[in-house]
Amino acid sequence: MSAVPLPEGDWIRGITVRQPWATCILAGKSPENRPRPWSWRGWVLLHAGKAKPEPAVLREPLVARTIRNRELTSGAVIGVARLVDCHQDPDGSPPCTPWAQPGAWHLVLRDVQELPLPVPADGQLGPWKPTPDLVEQALQQLPGFRP
Repeated sequence: MSAVPLPEGDWIRGITVRQPWATCILAGKSPENRPRPWSWRGWVLLHAGKAKPEPAVLREPLVARTIRNRELTSGAVIGVARLVDCHQDPDGSPPCTPWAQPGAWHLVLRDVQELPLPVPADGQLGPWKPTPDLVEQALQQLPGFRP
C-alpha cells in the first residue's frame, strides 16, 4: 500500500517513449517531441517502449553524453513526470531547447522522478490510462511523491 493515499479519478496518464529518449528524459531532456498536440496536462507515468534504439541515435553527441553510464531499460515504467505544456516553436524561430525538433509538438515535462526499480508494463501510442495496480506499483517506490 502507498504511504500516501492516491487521488481518486482521472489524474494520471502513461506516456510511452522510445529509448534512448526515455532515459534522456530521466536525465533532464525536455521537451519530448510528438507529431500531434496533446490536450492532457498533469502527471504521467514515463514508460520506456520495447523497440530497440537506432544505433545512429546512440552516437549523436547530445544523446551519448546524456545516457553515458545509464541503462536503457525497455518495456517498463521507469519514472513519473508532470506534463505542464504542449507547444510548437514559431516558424523560423530557434528551437526552445537543444532537444526540440523543428515542426514537432513539444511536451514540456517537469518534476521528473526516476523509479528505483522499473515496473514491467505494456505501453500504447498517445496518452494512455494506466491501471490502478500499475500506478500503485510505480508510486510506492516514491514515498515522498505528492500528486
